[in-house]
Amino acid sequence: MKRETEKISAELPSAVSIRSLRRDDERGETKRENEKLLRLGLPGEIKRENEIAWAQLDMARASSGLAYPERFYAAASYAGFGGGSPNPSSEGAISKFQNDVALLLYGLHQQATVGPCNVPKPRAWNPVENSKWTSWNGLGNMASTEAMRLFVKILEEEDPSWYSRVPEFVVEPVVDIEMNTQKLESVAPNGNLYPEPKTISTENGSVETEDKDVVSEGLGSVGIYDQWVAPSVSGQRPKARYEHGAALIQEKMYIFGGNHNGRYLNDLQVLDLRSLTWSKVEAKVEMESLESSSPVPLAPCAGHSLISWGKKLLSIAGHTKDPSETVTVKEFNTQTCTWSNLKTYGKAPVSRGGQTVTLVGTSLVMFGGEDAKRSLLNDLHILDLETLTWDEIDAVGAPPSPRSDHAAAVNAERYLLIFGGGSHATCFNDLHVLDLHNMEWSRPKQQGEIPTPRAGHAGVTVGENWFIVGGGDNKIGVSETVVLNMSTLVWSVVTTVQGRVPLASEGLSLVVSSYNGEDILVSFGGYNGKYNHEVHVLKPSHKSTLQTKIVESPVPDSVAAIIPATNVESEFEAVQDGRIREIVMDNADSEPVNIKSEETNERLIAALKADKEEMETALTMEQLQSLQLKQQVAEAETRNTDLTKELQSVRSQLAAEQSRCFKLEVDVAELRQKLQTMDTLQKELELLQRQKAASEQAALLQKQKSSGGVWGWLAGSPPDRTSDA
Repeated sequence: MKRETEKISAELPSAVSIRSLRRDDERGETKRENEKLLRLGLPGEIKRENEIAWAQLDMARASSGLAYPERFYAAASYAGFGGGSPNPSSEGAISKFQNDVALLLYGLHQQATVGPCNVPKPRAWNPVENSKWTSWNGLGNMASTEAMRLFVKILEEEDPSWYSRVPEFVVEPVVDIEMNTQKLESVAPNGNLYPEPKTISTENGSVETEDKDVVSEGLGSVGIYDQWVAPSVSGQRPKARYEHGAALIQEKMYIFGGNHNGRYLNDLQVLDLRSLTWSKVEAKVEMESLESSSPVPLAPCAGHSLISWGKKLLSIAGHTKDPSETVTVKEFNTQTCTWSNLKTYGKAPVSRGGQTVTLVGTSLVMFGGEDAKRSLLNDLHILDLETLTWDEIDAVGAPPSPRSDHAAAVNAERYLLIFGGGSHATCFNDLHVLDLHNMEWSRPKQQGEIPTPRAGHAGVTVGENWFIVGGGDNKIGVSETVVLNMSTLVWSVVTTVQGRVPLASEGLSLVVSSYNGEDILVSFGGYNGKYNHEVHVLKPSHKSTLQTKIVESPVPDSVAAIIPATNVESEFEAVQDGRIREIVMDNADSEPVNIKSEETNERLIAALKADKEEMETALTMEQLQSLQLKQQVAEAETRNTDLTKELQSVRSQLAAEQSRCFKLEVDVAELRQKLQTMDTLQKELELLQRQKAASEQAALLQKQKSSGGVWGWLAGSPPDRTSDA
């Protein structure tokens, strides 16, 4: 039995103490859950009245049967089709009935809740989805009431005693704004509504609807500006929840964890924003050690922060059933579908939930939250994603009071803005700014339509504009969608929804995507007396992104301190004079600004004249600078021409020198050849000289022999006859 209810009496005594209304219910929900109810105007004590009403309704149901469509919704819930959800899971039905019966029930359920099948046929390789589509498509244009009747009839044939075992539920009249008539809408004890019209009423009374019978075209089907619409989505919707995490990677919105009926979740869902199709990611968990034979299950959590970092998701902090002493950082790899725990260094912050974590460059800035002992925090920590090192920051100035469920954004990669949030007894609408360069807190003055106090809201930035959606203020869910220009600190209202719709919820998520160059806000989930799993989108127009009128007004120095140092020179002078331009949004009805028209016109004319003079002076300076630059360019071109001529002359000289070198190399080669010839002649000469010397020596010996024979004869020695012979 839940402790939430869809309505609260307006006559609830105002003297009831907030703290006296906090108590745990039989599901073991903490006091923090009751505080969420209080922000939405749903005290936990109302649960006791609802239990009595449910008991009476159960007795009435036992004595008399239900009429349609309530009987169909009860049958669908019993059969396992999610209590009449338009996108049911047939697993429960398949487990109770044979496949052919389950497929027939699925087709009838889709025909009754969605209408005729207009979705394309699934791929042939997926036999389950193919069979489901065939069952649904075969019903043709069967009326919704006929499909309901056949669904109940088949269920009674398969399980005649189903009605006695159907879970208890309550039927409550809900006003259909579009038809201005009453419809019965079933509410199950778990807080999930049966199908409701895709209708959102706005402040001016107009109604935007999305036709369920039209095939989804993704975000391209959103054609209206500055209004929330509920597009038609396909696939198995995630379980309704709030305090979950949401992040965008490559046109896919990832949803992780959250709180449903006081129970923490650990599933990872993804919505493809191109086709608006839900799917569940079958994530794996990386084993912490090689000794582990099986992966450690991922701990369910809520109130955590989900940040996209490249192609990975980072889940930081969050409430868990068994909290750790310090903040944990989990990483999900979208390519391997694997979760892992990141080991961080430094002094990690104490475990907490409801904090804000903002990505600034390559660092995560964490502020505030509520620890496991329900103590509110206002400490500041920074995690360097490159070194995975925590640093505790002791900033100067007065920090925001301890709080949780606030919103944070960064402007110009330098200024961290903190807005709203709540304590155990109250909500805030104050705005604080932290200069991340000087680490100094300030509390500037807000301008424009300052939002009411709230907690549990969600925010995203589009350029210099910070969009805030949802939240609760101890009375009711906040219905306005507001935007803050972070440079001028001017608030304005974009749109307002009416009734207890998911956008007026606490703990919803908000991301920003784009289609054809236009930014689109996408919200999911939240809690406003029931847990939601609806998707809504809003396309901001140029008006809601602050096309402005310029008026001049004095502001505190604290405002000038957060203006980024990237403005034109005239704005620097205005800051030095202690005055800045106030930006006033054009509202949807083009109403005049609430100031005296004559004074405003004079101030506007004076401001425009001053701006004109400044712009003319700046233009003259720019023209002079341009002329100087042209002269410098001409001089540079002349020098370039001279240098080019010198370079050509040097190149010619170099070519001539190269030719001379070539000739010298030829002469050297000839001389070397002549030297080799001279060596040969020298050797021949030496040989001839040796031959000549030998010939002369032989002649001399012969002559000596001839003279020796005469003297021998005279001496009486006759010549040797042997030699003569």
